[in-house]
Amino acid sequence: MNSVSISSLVSTRARHPEAVAEAAARRERRPLLGESGRLMIVAADHPARGALSVGDDKLAMANRAELLERLTLALSRPGVDGVLATADILEDLLLLGALENKVVLGSMNRGGLAGSAFELDDRFTGHRAQDIERLRFDAGKLLLRIDYDDPGSLRTMESTARAVDDMAARGLPLFIEPFLSRRVEGKVKNDLGAEAVARSIAIASGLGGTSAYTWLKLPVTENPDDMAWVCETSTLPAVLLGGEVNGDQEGAYEKWRKALSLPTVRGLVVGRSLLYPADGDVSAAVDTAVGLL
Repeated sequence: MNSVSISSLVSTRARHPEAVAEAAARRERRPLLGESGRLMIVAADHPARGALSVGDDKLAMANRAELLERLTLALSRPGVDGVLATADILEDLLLLGALENKVVLGSMNRGGLAGSAFELDDRFTGHRAQDIERLRFDAGKLLLRIDYDDPGSLRTMESTARAVDDMAARGLPLFIEPFLSRRVEGKVKNDLGAEAVARSIAIASGLGGTSAYTWLKLPVTENPDDMAWVCETSTLPAVLLGGEVNGDQEGAYEKWRKALSLPTVRGLVVGRSLLYPADGDVSAAVDTAVGLL
């Protein structure tokens, strides 16, 4: 991995904050979908929720230089289309020149901090539609967790609908990551049962005044064989959420491979399992995931 100079980034940010806008203005862009019609996106929007853990290491993502090094390596691999992250990380990558001819997804709602009492009142504290447009990024992403017992979920749903409208008005794609969730012993758990995932898809697909620019970012169901009928709940294009693999990398790859054959599924968005693989080989993990497409 090429080393990243934190001192250089800090110096640029302190002395020339306008460098971010200048780098965004000159960045070479590409269409959302290339010739293959598939997407391979690396995700790194976890830290803004205070979610820094990978496996047993609670602070694995706390070292920004190491995270940027892993991201720049992943983005350099053949077949990787782009990155999903919050403003701070995307702007670091802009300054490093790592986003040329890449698809850039801005993460929009990060207010539902992991483990907080207000986790399901997931306010939009990240990119706004106008920010994504101004920075010439290519799409947005938001997380929609719905707990039928938590009134905060309604605020998140309403904010999501308005974000769908704002993005569509600018002709910008928006990736919605929906879950039905509930608190178990005080912790928010996402229900990956087939019925719950199907319901979350139906709810997310109907938000806003148009679905023309809406994509879905979906988990693989508990029983991967259920994905075929679950994905028939909507005609919106979808990408698979990689999620944590809990040590079973090969098992995760097999689940992704099966789901990628479905007609609505157009790609993968994977984060920690590729950036911090158990064996430490980022290139091999990324290349294997690309091979699934």
